[in-house]
Amino acid sequence: MEIKNKKWTLEKFYNMREEVLNQWPTGMEVDFNEAVKYHHDLPTNQVMTHKLKEAKDKGITLIQPRAGVALRSEHIQLLKFLRQHGKADVLPTTIDSYTRQNKYREAENGIEESRKVGRSLLNGFPAVNYGVQKCREVVEELDCPLQVRHGTPDARLLAEITIAGGFTDFEGGGISYNVPYAKKVSIEQTIYNWQYVDRLVGLYEDHGVSINREPFGPLTGTLVPPCISHSIGIIEALLAAEQGVHNISLGYGQCGNLIQDVAAIQTLEELAKEYLANYDVMLTTVFHQWMGGFPQDEAQAFGVISWGAASAVLGKAVKVIVKTPHEALGVPTKEANAQGLRTTKQIINMLKDQKVPLSDELEMEKDIIKKETKLILNKVYELGEGDWAKGAVIGFKSGILDVPFAPSQFNVGKILPARDNNGAVRFLNFGLLPFDQEIKQFHQEKLTQRAKAENRPVSFQMVVDDIYAISQGMLVGRPNSI
Repeated sequence: MEIKNKKWTLEKFYNMREEVLNQWPTGMEVDFNEAVKYHHDLPTNQVMTHKLKEAKDKGITLIQPRAGVALRSEHIQLLKFLRQHGKADVLPTTIDSYTRQNKYREAENGIEESRKVGRSLLNGFPAVNYGVQKCREVVEELDCPLQVRHGTPDARLLAEITIAGGFTDFEGGGISYNVPYAKKVSIEQTIYNWQYVDRLVGLYEDHGVSINREPFGPLTGTLVPPCISHSIGIIEALLAAEQGVHNISLGYGQCGNLIQDVAAIQTLEELAKEYLANYDVMLTTVFHQWMGGFPQDEAQAFGVISWGAASAVLGKAVKVIVKTPHEALGVPTKEANAQGLRTTKQIINMLKDQKVPLSDELEMEKDIIKKETKLILNKVYELGEGDWAKGAVIGFKSGILDVPFAPSQFNVGKILPARDNNGAVRFLNFGLLPFDQEIKQFHQEKLTQRAKAENRPVSFQMVVDDIYAISQGMLVGRPNSI
């Protein structure tokens, strides 16, 4: 399969569409023209792009949880609870794992079994099985915008049903919902699948319907250096914009060092504006609270949540995705979910009028992130001979694009991150990234400083220690004697 970053013709899109809608019976409920009318009739308070633009213009950081259960009535109750008791500004619908793998029969069985026992036996909402009308029943019960969150390499049918169902924001992308989630699905295939999703969103935009798209920023969520997530997010934004998407939220997963996290959020938008200069796109930013291991102790977990909230608001992210104090224990109760939201809201309200002043340290961090990201992106563009889709495929094959700790067999997996003495994420192993000697020396010096402070060599043990550090109450994985 050869893919190109070229806007699909309507003929190409509609030739595939019949096959997509026939994947499951509820696909036949989708009527594009009727769905356009439905969206036009939605009040503005239920349209994500309106909410994001308002927040961006006012300098507000919105809060959003993760949430989704199998039974529709329970899902509505859960979202209402998080809106009322968690003070969530916008709401998600997290999709179940069977739907993410396009296993709709298994999802249907999960709904039936959940009804029998009276509680959710799925880890999310099986939107494809419920279909357009029942998705609208969810939308109409709430007074704020809803986003679809999932993790699906092939989200074509899910996008058709949920967007027709009134959802105004759709998360994911051909790289970010493949490499961290799937093992054997090729980059070519998922970029192709997601070109369909973005062309669908572009069609809605052509008919005056604003749908926001949000590539998944955190990737594996484990010590991902900013330049890696930035590069992939910007590539996915470029692929989406080419298909006609006009509203894009770029995400970033918290690393833990305040200066690095603030620099990352600021440079993400600055770089995206530069690379998307030829497209008409409204850009917003999303900050994901710590995606790695959490402490089991609730009080300690609230500390991690609060630190993520502070980093998000001081970085001036437009939205923050909130964690819960039950993160280390499994699926949270609705009460715990609401507690995480209220904790985040409190921090945001206290810090919304404050900012991190530009310092030499912040300027240095922004400069290194920009240099690294540009070296990666410009090499991808070169490899693709000016085509971002082709360049992304070649980039992964050659290791120019590489995600740490990803399961995908199409990811080289040679880079290794570790924290420096201040907790910022650096490179222990550069893999095949196209960095110059100056950048490599910068990272080596930072890790050497930590090694001297800890009286041990720079080694893989640092990586292991850092992965577990936050769950054990620290940021940097120091030896016990330190």
